[in-house]
Amino acid sequence: MDEQDITRTIQELERKLAEFERTLRTMATPSPAGASSAAGEEAAAPYAATPGSVAAPPEPATQPPPPPQPEDEPPPVRSGFGRIVDESVEPPALHDEAAAPSPRGDATPIPGAPTPPLAAGPAPDLAGPPLGAPEPPPPARTPPPVHEPAPRPRTLAAQRPSGPGPAELLHFRERLERAARDLTHDYDELLGRLSYAAMPTTTGPPISFARGAPSLDIVDVEGLKEAAARAFETDPAGTTAYGTSIGYPRLRSWIADRHGVEPARVLVTNGSMQADAFLFESLVSAGDEVVVERPSYDRTLLSLRGRGAQLHAVELQPDGIDTDALATLLHGGARPKLAHIIPNFQNPAGYTLSLPKRQRLLALAAEHGFVVFEDDPYVALRFSGESLPTMLSMDSERVVYASSFSKTVCPGIRVGYLVGPTELIARIAKLATNTYISPNMVAQSIVYEFCASGAIDRSIETVKQALAERAATLSRSLRSELPEAAFVEPQGGYFMWVTLPEGTEVHRLFDAAAERGVAFVKGTDFLLEGGENTLRLAYSGVTPEQIEEGVARLADAYRSL
Repeated sequence: MDEQDITRTIQELERKLAEFERTLRTMATPSPAGASSAAGEEAAAPYAATPGSVAAPPEPATQPPPPPQPEDEPPPVRSGFGRIVDESVEPPALHDEAAAPSPRGDATPIPGAPTPPLAAGPAPDLAGPPLGAPEPPPPARTPPPVHEPAPRPRTLAAQRPSGPGPAELLHFRERLERAARDLTHDYDELLGRLSYAAMPTTTGPPISFARGAPSLDIVDVEGLKEAAARAFETDPAGTTAYGTSIGYPRLRSWIADRHGVEPARVLVTNGSMQADAFLFESLVSAGDEVVVERPSYDRTLLSLRGRGAQLHAVELQPDGIDTDALATLLHGGARPKLAHIIPNFQNPAGYTLSLPKRQRLLALAAEHGFVVFEDDPYVALRFSGESLPTMLSMDSERVVYASSFSKTVCPGIRVGYLVGPTELIARIAKLATNTYISPNMVAQSIVYEFCASGAIDRSIETVKQALAERAATLSRSLRSELPEAAFVEPQGGYFMWVTLPEGTEVHRLFDAAAERGVAFVKGTDFLLEGGENTLRLAYSGVTPEQIEEGVARLADAYRSL
């Protein structure tokens, strides 16, 4: 993948968008000429040539009488509509889908169209009616003239030109716009994770701080193999069946017990991002106001903007979202329908929402009537400090909660869930049914066995110990190699937010680091605007030794700017 390919692709998307805009403007401006043109096409359709036949275009209303025919020449051939066909003249090509051979032989003919022959019979009278006289209806089952193949009947569907309507074009346009945004973002990420691998470097193998995922050495592969075997042994029918959109029932009950709620309040999904998408689809429409943290998870921003939401980005502080700034925003007239909050070890910043701010946020939600979306995939990965109660446990009617097993079991398992009010979960379950009938029962059954056996608690402890060491190593290396960097040492999770001195151009640092075999994600990806001197470092997928080397290379890249 190179930059020219990406540029060409984006330009092609922009060209397609311009074409659709022109098409929509044309469709929105009817003209009398368009109506007559459509009528003309419909009138010309009976004269369309079929393969192996000769057809003539419509004639004027009046015409001079034909010249007398010599007695030794055959009479002129008349079409099934009484018009003379001159076989010596090649007719113009007519581009009419109705003229194409039908893939089926049982098409319903148009009333009044010529009837194809059923059997051979005597030759018809070719003299035809006098010019200008009304044409008599064709006799039933009369074969066509011997000099002309039978006209092919046109189906009813062929009478109505088919094509995308305005709603379909608008939907496709939105998909193209979203694709263009995603393509730009994905290119940046891929460049960071992949392109440097193909570059010759003298610094050693590539090191990636870009992806938030545990490295293989801290994934309980053996425990997952045992859980998979138990899933197929203890519940082969439930594991292999379609199931329903609410998810694997045993796992659903286990999650409900974990949060102290009824199973009817739980929906198990294919990863937490799908849980997010279902919730946004159910609650957020174009023009709705939504509060997000600044910075916030880039995929959440893309999803909400793709739905046409009006986003209010409220500054994130080391102890969570600035609730004073949020109160000012609300008292100033903002009317959000939803506030998206990542309360524990936030992605990308690594910050945690304090208990007083959790209480203040819930009070503001009750006062101003918005839903708090508690997006909490990292909650179990605390390796220092004191655990805090979930906002779901503090207000189960005002809060919708989402989490994932991707961070505690393994990323490839793709199992997440939602917990919320019963009526909302039932509504989302219908949406899920219409989307995929059932999520991945095999994966959810394996997760259930992994959780029910206690293996998940052992796995979490292993992951937390590794993360604690890696976070400490990253903090120590930054202080040593890049003292200009400002950051807050995290107490859990996968990420650290780094702010470099004003004037630092992170896109240039991104390229310089890639030349040295180091990848990270630019802070601008997580912000609606600004952040040109910030970056996110993920320490979950790299060993302490790789962290030390990676930070040294990053510092060298910074010095080169």
